[in-house]
Amino acid sequence: MISDNLWLQKIAEDPGHSQWYIDRFRQMAARGEDLAGEARMIDAMVPRASRILDAGCGTGRVGGHLAAAGHRVTGVDLDPRLIAEAREQHPGSRWEVGDLSGLDLGERFDVIVCAGNVMTFAAPSTRGEILRRFGAHLAEGGRAVVGFGAGRGYGFDEFLADAATAGLTPDLLLSTWDLRPYQPSADFLVAVLSVVPAGTVLQSAT
Repeated sequence: MISDNLWLQKIAEDPGHSQWYIDRFRQMAARGEDLAGEARMIDAMVPRASRILDAGCGTGRVGGHLAAAGHRVTGVDLDPRLIAEAREQHPGSRWEVGDLSGLDLGERFDVIVCAGNVMTFAAPSTRGEILRRFGAHLAEGGRAVVGFGAGRGYGFDEFLADAATAGLTPDLLLSTWDLRPYQPSADFLVAVLSVVPAGTVLQSAT
């Protein structure tokens, strides 16, 4: 249920939370901090003018960088205040208010990027459906890249099980956005997922 969404709970507890978040990233940008690490990885995965969905886009931090690099970006977030900031800071891309568990954009994407711990903020009852809709929005050969930290109420094994149920299989697991290999003890996961072709029977290695 959307009422179980942790971001919406934060806003209910503190109506100024969205503005705090916006101000935080404005200040980080003003200090010259590197805010484009995730975008650099995504940019390396696709050719120019690729169709990219920034799922849980917030203020457009990732998608805005990708748009500036020449990609066709759509961003979706359920916080209208953050979407307003994305539209102001990164005009020319499509920024939509929406719940990812109801994602229905009428187009498919070469890459879907879901950064910033978005999946851990999502209501637990919606996580599987979000992943299913990611798969439904991928173009042929497309990939979804999801990153989030440990200790946030969504175990990595649980996430990978949800992804499998949603018809997604991991092509690559990393522990950082700068391509460090995943280890079971890692405190962060970046999963590159693709759609399992219909009729495919997955076999474990022997």
